[in-house]
Amino acid sequence: MTSSDREALLAVAERLDSLAARTTAGDWRTGGLPASRPEVVAHFPGGGTEHVAEARAGTAAWITALSPAIAGPLVSWLRAAAEGDPVDPDAAALAHALLSRLPHR
Repeated sequence: MTSSDREALLAVAERLDSLAARTTAGDWRTGGLPASRPEVVAHFPGGGTEHVAEARAGTAAWITALSPAIAGPLVSWLRAAAEGDPVDPDAAALAHALLSRLPHR
């Protein structure tokens, strides 16, 4: 790994952390009529909710940052991490978090 690779990793980590801090918080889940007009609702620990669309200014950058364009590198990293011995604990934590959110197909 080159120093520019390390710099890129650290810069992306910092930007994602900053972006997450200003994005609508909570556990985002789909609701409404997902087939025709899905709604994304943030569920908060105290039981409150907020439609993510109502907070577009805070969520648009998050949504575009995690667009399908990052799927290829993310999938490659997860597959490589699965081959590691031991498995990278951060990769495993991400996989477990996503398992409950991703559709089966």
